[in-house]
Amino acid sequence: MSDLDIDQLAAQLHRLQRSGRARLPNKAHATRFLDSTLELIFPNIIGDAEPCSSHDIRCRIEQAEQAIELALAPYLPEGRDHAGDAVHQFFHHRLPSLVDALWLDAQAIYDGDPAAHSVDEVVSTYPGMLAIAIYRIAHEFFALGVPVFPRMLTEIGHQRTGVDIHPGARIGPSFCIDHGTGIVIGETAQLGEHVKLYQGVTLGALSVTKELASTKRHPTIERDVVIYAGATILGGETVVGHHSIIGGNVWLIESVPPYSLVYHKGDVRVKQRDDHGMDEELLRWFPSI
Repeated sequence: MSDLDIDQLAAQLHRLQRSGRARLPNKAHATRFLDSTLELIFPNIIGDAEPCSSHDIRCRIEQAEQAIELALAPYLPEGRDHAGDAVHQFFHHRLPSLVDALWLDAQAIYDGDPAAHSVDEVVSTYPGMLAIAIYRIAHEFFALGVPVFPRMLTEIGHQRTGVDIHPGARIGPSFCIDHGTGIVIGETAQLGEHVKLYQGVTLGALSVTKELASTKRHPTIERDVVIYAGATILGGETVVGHHSIIGGNVWLIESVPPYSLVYHKGDVRVKQRDDHGMDEELLRWFPSI
């Protein structure tokens, strides 16, 4: 690249930054805030923290506050008052109840998974628990009206766990994600308490047009519902009634009443192989064998 080309590129990037398009939260500081906050909520389980005094914990809270202030610094000076209010609200008013909520989620995962031997194991090793924790932190900032930053946090969670939860979703207490990989929960989804999701579940929209951006596009899942692997539930008017079970690989775009059992009946064939290899009928089903 010639010197002239580099000068043109530099001028173009400078114009972009001055236009305000580059005014975004700092991702490195957002990650530091997130990890610091997770260590505060789950002491001695996430991270390498040793048992410490209340004074040490206070210092860590201050470090987390500093990290988020640095993360939100690109919004200043325009958003200085609002960003500062959001930080104060989170640490002084939202965090105590958030701690209680996340331990309820951890207990729900432990209660719902026979492979879990303790709540500490759930917190320290389960990707579903990590995804829920990051979502709940991000949701608080979404509710406080902080732009972009909540979505940045949940995308960090998405990268770490394979679970994609929009920070605007409203999820009740004692939420359980088992396995988790591939789960997608849209912005306007609403989930009641004691909901359990398995891997590959999608709670999505029937339409993705911009005209519907301000409407409820994603389903409502009432309390005590279990949704098994690979199920897809779409639409803002779709309501899954409480205490229902949605089976694996179900495609659902209409409401179902409470205590429903919804399942997909596939055509599964079992055929005995002979000693000489595949017969003609089996090769029609699996031509690449």
